[in-house]
Amino acid sequence: MKRNIWFWLYFIAAILLAIYFATRIIMTFMGYGPISKVKNISISADTSHQDLTAIATATGVSAGTNTHSVNLELVNARLLTTPGVRESAVRRLPNGNLSIKIHLYRAVAAWTDGSFYYPLSADGTIVKQPASEKSPGTVVFRGDVPKDISGITKSATNLIGDLDYMEFVDNRRWNMVTNDGIIVMLPEQDPESAIASLVVLNNKHNILHKNIQTLDMRDTARILIK
Repeated sequence: MKRNIWFWLYFIAAILLAIYFATRIIMTFMGYGPISKVKNISISADTSHQDLTAIATATGVSAGTNTHSVNLELVNARLLTTPGVRESAVRRLPNGNLSIKIHLYRAVAAWTDGSFYYPLSADGTIVKQPASEKSPGTVVFRGDVPKDISGITKSATNLIGDLDYMEFVDNRRWNMVTNDGIIVMLPEQDPESAIASLVVLNNKHNILHKNIQTLDMRDTARILIK
């Protein structure tokens, strides 16, 4: 008899708990209760030296929003259109808040239209708002750029004190234009090696400060000077 009484007590308790949790879930989806609202959006990036205000604004979600009315795919799409964001992931937490993880582009160079300087990532993507002046020590590009500028940027940095800008000619090879207006014509194949040779030549003979117009290095066997 005691076993039957305990059985019914447990049975009734289980029903009450089921009703309670079902009610909480229904209320949450209807927008009631503490875990139905977005109280906080946590954002983590792969760098600690970045203002994330624009990222928070791009979510389009404010405190007090019904968490289940937030379309995570739409939020993620908005984040990916934010300048500087390379990858993003949005997750809804059990407490109703949102967690965002982003990977940002890193500026390695700049592109100029003649008036402003636009920071570029290694794949040629403009990642930040333009500036009216060039940042010191920045390799500058003009015109079209290929999908990978990491190698040429690293090499050109070795001549940064004499370099005005880089130009991709006919989408196949590079020209370097110095601060003194000298045009250095680099070869299609392995322009980095040509730049390394130019660094040695300039250190020995200060050639980039001579009274010349063109330095043709397209033929790796010889250098033509005009």
